[in-house]
Amino acid sequence: MSAADVEEQPTFSVIAATAAVGAVVLLITLICSLRNKSEEEDKSEHDANQKESIANGQKNASKKKEKGLVKSKSQPTKDTFSHPWLATSLKGHSEAILGVDLSPNGKYLASCAADRGVLLWNVKEFDQKDHKSVRANVELDHATQVKFSPDSRAFIISLANANTIRIFKMGKKSDGSVGNIVADSTMDFPKVHEADIISIGLACTGKYIMTAAADTSLNIWDLKGEILASLDTHQMQNYHAAVSPCGRFIASSGFTPDVKVWEVEFSKTGEFKEVKRAFELKGHSAGVYSFAFNNDSTRMATVSKDGTWKLWNTNVEYKKNQDPKLVITGKCPSNRPSRIALSPDGRSVSVATDHDIHMYMATTAAAEGVLKDVHSSVITDIAFDNTGHYLISVGGRHMRVFHNVVGYRATLDDLKERLKGAKSESLRDRLQEQIQTTEKVLEGIGH
Repeated sequence: MSAADVEEQPTFSVIAATAAVGAVVLLITLICSLRNKSEEEDKSEHDANQKESIANGQKNASKKKEKGLVKSKSQPTKDTFSHPWLATSLKGHSEAILGVDLSPNGKYLASCAADRGVLLWNVKEFDQKDHKSVRANVELDHATQVKFSPDSRAFIISLANANTIRIFKMGKKSDGSVGNIVADSTMDFPKVHEADIISIGLACTGKYIMTAAADTSLNIWDLKGEILASLDTHQMQNYHAAVSPCGRFIASSGFTPDVKVWEVEFSKTGEFKEVKRAFELKGHSAGVYSFAFNNDSTRMATVSKDGTWKLWNTNVEYKKNQDPKLVITGKCPSNRPSRIALSPDGRSVSVATDHDIHMYMATTAAAEGVLKDVHSSVITDIAFDNTGHYLISVGGRHMRVFHNVVGYRATLDDLKERLKGAKSESLRDRLQEQIQTTEKVLEGIGH
């Protein structure tokens, strides 16, 4: 073996060893790579399965929720409102209440909501802890307004989607309580308003129904759904409309700073004649959000965007060109959209703005109290009951019933003033008895 051969052998051995080591490293790297890839595929498949499982779970939960099997995690906030004047809270609707009305016989309060139901409540139970209601379902729609018939045996509603009127008849159960409330949807009035209906009314005479829309249209109907007259209020936009308690008048307010009042005339034989202008309430400097009548239509209260409310004497001979007289003007806490209510005797005024209710003495416009944060939602309506003893407010899914403390105070002031001028002993005794009774009521309320 030559010296050259001896020198080449170690070099070849080193190269062979290096190649062997490289092959082993490459093999190990390849094995690790394949293992990692396999783990990633397994992880990817697991993640996909997990996402699919979550998606299916959410889908199933959604289906169960739709069927009412799963409760939403975001439960409604517990109602904790309290006030010394609060008589009770009425809870029964599952969606926002949109309209209320009190029956002429003083027995029932009706409320309609977006939950496709109309609930009838017993007014006599206002002072009780528990309250029961009777439900009437509104098929394939929901009511936005509700008004009782003069005999308190039926009521009408305005339909949100159909944008027209439906009539419900109230039956009796075997125990004499209200039940078997039915409506025939085939007898719905025809749809004629292009804009949404915002106000409805039913005359105490039972001769006509009024509907007003959010544009400037106002219609008078007979009870069979035939239009007797159509008016353009020329107020740019209607905010509110109503039929007077006496049944003679209809009135509307809107973007313009006046309230327009018309008389609906019928012949002596009961046939419709015409709708003609009666008078206007002029004195506000901006649009009138809302207005209300007292029980005999001799007083009206208005609330305006100009930040004031006004009380009017409407007991005038307008056919002799007498205009309504402004009795007093009160200051509102703001000029935001508001609702106003006037007690049946015309002695107390309530103005609801946002979440609060402001109470005033009608004769002096003095602020007598503020009910703060009455509802968690904006107050959409307020009304006094037929006796004037209660004020009902609506906001969200609840109704509040308050003692009309301001009305009792006004009554007490009036009785004391009459006592001063009483000449007969029998009259003085009777007035003194009424004063004591009123004082006991206020004492029981806490005022």
